[in-house]
Amino acid sequence: MSSVSSSQTFFTIARRRFSLIGMALIAVVVLWVGLNIALSHAIAPLFDDHIPTWVLLLVSSGPLYLVAMPLSLLLLKRVPAIETIEYPMRLGEFLQMFIMCIPVMYLGSIIGNVLSLGVTNGQATNRIGDLVSGDDIWINTIFIAILAPICEEWLFRKQIISRLRRYGEKTAIVLSAIAFGLFHINLFQFFYAFGLGLIFGYIYTRTSRLRYTIVLHMLINLNGSLIAPLVIKQIDPRILNGTMSEEEIMRMAASPDAGMGGMAILGLYGMVLIGLMIAGIVLLIVKRKSWEFYPAPDQLPVGSVVRTAYGNIGVIIYLLITVGLTVWMLMQ
Repeated sequence: MSSVSSSQTFFTIARRRFSLIGMALIAVVVLWVGLNIALSHAIAPLFDDHIPTWVLLLVSSGPLYLVAMPLSLLLLKRVPAIETIEYPMRLGEFLQMFIMCIPVMYLGSIIGNVLSLGVTNGQATNRIGDLVSGDDIWINTIFIAILAPICEEWLFRKQIISRLRRYGEKTAIVLSAIAFGLFHINLFQFFYAFGLGLIFGYIYTRTSRLRYTIVLHMLINLNGSLIAPLVIKQIDPRILNGTMSEEEIMRMAASPDAGMGGMAILGLYGMVLIGLMIAGIVLLIVKRKSWEFYPAPDQLPVGSVVRTAYGNIGVIIYLLITVGLTVWMLMQ
């Protein structure tokens, strides 16, 4: 009887802790979205038709990084973090992980784009893509390539995994990756964010050092917010949107000073990405069996993981809210 009672107490405590993590994430999303909406309405009269990108990013990121995430600690701290030993990662290992992120990012992006456009009959638009393709590249870099990786890794890797890994490393990694993917409230981004979340989660679990995942996250976001836009800006936009005539294209090709340098840069950039994607896929296949996971102090039995980690009020409500917001944003 005592063993049954002890088992019930164990699962009750575990579910409560997972629920608290879910509640903390709910608080982040509700505060973030609520303050974003309030501030957006407040500043709208201050601008005519066009709100500068830096203002949009400040209104969106300010409430998240300065209010929502810090306040989430009030709930997160109620779930004790497990003490772990930090381990260094060699440069070669880090570079391999970076290369493995490339196919995960682009294949995930393709899946997200196909599904988003498919369910909306091609009407959906990727608001992040529209944002980073604007003229404020350096503002995008500050918010997207520097601030976002630091704050998001702090929440989804350090706070969540450190507090849930006692119930199983894989359980903590997968839950944090799902939460990370849904946190973007964007079907275009979900799949690659989820995939990258798995890799970042594994790195943090094995090293217990946030610096590695932050730098990786920065490199990934830097490509999307700075490098890719700069490459695209070297090309005549008429080539990209298909409005340039064949005669003009042939004239450009025949003249060394007619802007074909941009096409050469784009071609080189594309070749590098293709090479990295192929190398990343090979590494993912070769290295998959060498990834190590160790038993946790309070490892959940296999048959109880879903019921305990996801079958609680906090996580369920977080999933419902973020999925609902994702669908709503997709239809806008």
